[in-house]
Amino acid sequence: MKSIINNTGISLLLLFSITGVAQTKKKEFMKEKILFVVTSHDTKGDTGEKTGYYLGEVSHPWKVFTQAGYEIDFVSPKGGTPPVDGFDLSDPVNKEFWEDAYYHQKISNSMKPSDVQPESYKAVFYAGGHGAVWDLPNDMQIAKITAAVYEKGGIVAAVCHGPAGLVNIKLSNGEYLVKGKKVNGFTNEEEAVVKLTDVVPFLLEDKLIERGGLYEKSAPWQVHVTTDQRLITGQNPQSATAVGEALKKELQK
Repeated sequence: MKSIINNTGISLLLLFSITGVAQTKKKEFMKEKILFVVTSHDTKGDTGEKTGYYLGEVSHPWKVFTQAGYEIDFVSPKGGTPPVDGFDLSDPVNKEFWEDAYYHQKISNSMKPSDVQPESYKAVFYAGGHGAVWDLPNDMQIAKITAAVYEKGGIVAAVCHGPAGLVNIKLSNGEYLVKGKKVNGFTNEEEAVVKLTDVVPFLLEDKLIERGGLYEKSAPWQVHVTTDQRLITGQNPQSATAVGEALKKELQK
């Protein structure tokens, strides 16, 4: 009888030990998550020209974050498969992202805002592409998600036209997220170069200033990244990797 009790005790001890190890390993391998916001809008005004999220502004930050061990989820205003612009697979990072079966499936089945649980994310990243200027500023569900992440100590980042998604975000104190913070994004000069000044619904540089942002910029197509109070913004597609690196640095503090 004593032997049976001892064996049972040992078995239970081993069971608890194995369960504990499994739970520890599960916790250890749970990756911190970043939410990527991409546009659902596919046309540049009434020009008939197609647009969407700019592929390099997703792929290059994706590369930085996944190499650092972060998990990425995607949300778009309409959910499902968002339109893509700047589709250049001669860029090896674009090609790597596009041919990654796991992430191709994720971005092709992006979440709707109602599917998102803000508490799951350490940061929100807004990719650019001209489509962002049309739909992201007016998506109040995504704005509330972003404000919730930010106000719980998370980080908000955006690149190129991605900061268009920030212009109407208000915090619980009633102030705009960008107010009083250094910020940048696609410049008026860059918009003129691509001949879309009179096509976009607003000029991003002007709108960020109007919302109280302390706007700064470099010459067209130069890498420029601004970090201020857990808000990170990049000027153009050339700044996408640098925005990713800046966000990674903030996350690792």
